Amino acid sequence: MRSPGAASVMFWMLTQVLTGGSRGFVPQTRRSSLTQNVLHEFELRLLSMFGLKERPNPSSSAVVPQYMMDLYTVHSVNDRPKAATVSLGRSSERSASRANTIRSFHHEESLEDLSSSSGTTTQSFHFNLSSIPNEELVTSAELRIFREQVEGLSRNDSNGFHRINIHEILRGSGLHQEPISRLLDTRLVQHSISKWESFDVSPAIQRWTTERGPNHGLLVEIIHPDLESKKHVRLSRSLHQQEDTWPQMRPLLVTYSHDGKGNVLHNREKRQARPNKGRKKHKLNCRRHSLYVDFSDVGWNDWIVAPPGYHAFYCQGECPFPIADHLNSTNHAIVQTLVNSVNGNIPRACCVPTELSPVSLLYLDEYERVILKNYQDMVVEGCGCR
Repeated sequence: MRSPGAASVMFWMLTQVLTGGSRGFVPQTRRSSLTQNVLHEFELRLLSMFGLKERPNPSSSAVVPQYMMDLYTVHSVNDRPKAATVSLGRSSERSASRANTIRSFHHEESLEDLSSSSGTTTQSFHFNLSSIPNEELVTSAELRIFREQVEGLSRNDSNGFHRINIHEILRGSGLHQEPISRLLDTRLVQHSISKWESFDVSPAIQRWTTERGPNHGLLVEIIHPDLESKKHVRLSRSLHQQEDTWPQMRPLLVTYSHDGKGNVLHNREKRQARPNKGRKKHKLNCRRHSLYVDFSDVGWNDWIVAPPGYHAFYCQGECPFPIADHLNSTNHAIVQTLVNSVNGNIPRACCVPTELSPVSLLYLDEYERVILKNYQDMVVEGCGCR
């Protein structure tokens, strides 16, 4: 249990953050006077708010998939002006329309199993999904695979197709046992085009997470009876000579989920703050003030990918009698302020946020997995007397 003294210091710190100006999360002039233990507790409180048990410390080799960056651009409430420049397709829009959290996973390369026969290549993938919290409901999932244009084709073959099948492995292979699988998604793809292909693997991921069924992995089957080249689909690091491109081109599992808190990521517009209608002589009255949260101030810019910071704002000012209409007060606040005018023992109404909006964060968790999440009530949009 936190001691009353520590709680008082925490409250004082938060007060300093809110009243210390518009530049820093913890103003530099204040930070030097605070003990490391208090700063550590302050950090833990914020990490808990973000649903993290400890501060992520990603390595320099951690990879942020471009797809996750594109998802952030499209679905972020704090980066809405760029949304029109990126299109991810209807499948992503439908998936995000039921989720407030998007997670990405790379497969365990040490467990991959590649095999090839005449006209067919198969590869099994294992994804560790243990970092998905139990209270989080996975609504959909997609497996993304990059395929390159098949070079050296004759003119007659340039418009040909080959098939990609995605299976869930229901039972792995063992002694005298063949693996058992079920088809999840399939697609005919054109030889002459390089692009990412997205496959719906929701039934398997939901069975592994919600139903807690056994996770034996996914099987990718490529049927190419008329092709000599089998290296046009990015399935394994060993199949490609360009090692520097593998981190961005390797298969990616993306899950869409909801933790039961707040709004979904889909189709949300940031609300505009209400303009202050008070006259200049009322500049000390309750209103919104500038506060920019800079993640580099607390050393979080190494694991928070985007945004680098955001405008949180805060409310401060007087709620004088009589309370003007533009101060957005409640009936109770009007009555309390009226009583205060005749009885100073009763405090005036307080200046507090009356409208709040969310912020979307793209970050690396403690397992270096990239997550896009919508956090509620992070930005003050309006202030009033309460």
